[in-house]
Amino acid sequence: MVVDDSEIVRRGLSDVIESCDDLHVVAEAWDGRSAVDAARRYSPDVALVDIRMPGMDGIKATQELHSLPFPPRVIILTTFSEDEYVDEAVRAGAVGFLLKETPPQELIRAVRDVAQGKATLDPAVTRRVLTTLARQSPSLTPREKSALESLNERELEVLRLVGRGLSNAEIGKSVYVTEGTVKAQVSRLLTKLGLSNRVQAARLAYRAGLEH
Repeated sequence: MVVDDSEIVRRGLSDVIESCDDLHVVAEAWDGRSAVDAARRYSPDVALVDIRMPGMDGIKATQELHSLPFPPRVIILTTFSEDEYVDEAVRAGAVGFLLKETPPQELIRAVRDVAQGKATLDPAVTRRVLTTLARQSPSLTPREKSALESLNERELEVLRLVGRGLSNAEIGKSVYVTEGTVKAQVSRLLTKLGLSNRVQAARLAYRAGLEH
């Protein structure tokens, strides 16, 4: 599902996605309310959601989409000038971020990854996003400090690589294990840290200074 108040942007994104045999746009929406209604009707796997729209914006829409019985995985469409909204989007349940200027092949890769639960973060976007998140909430809470102290050396390394925006395949090459092993490690890591997605893990890694 493609959600943007600009018909030109919606059409452009839809055309890129529809150019792939394995991807299909089941719905388009022009604001948050129409997006939630469309998601209930069509049950999309992934939703590309503009962060700023009239009426119900992308943050509120993400929150409502996340609460549906069969929620789509939300990728937020943003610009560098909208970084201040990113933290709210993470809290609302977004699992990825793309710049509106993202090249078509990167957009397609991101949609495929998110649909498969891989939710990779583009390093070019990740650093800017995480810098903003760290500035908005720089201090670790006692619970976060305790959770980080409970991690072993391998878990800390995986968290560091997630914080750099690496995919499971890229992490696997870095630590010499299979992509499937990394997927299991990331899943256990999220559970241990009490986090729901990779964006939150990357945010924590950045705030803890682990991605350097």
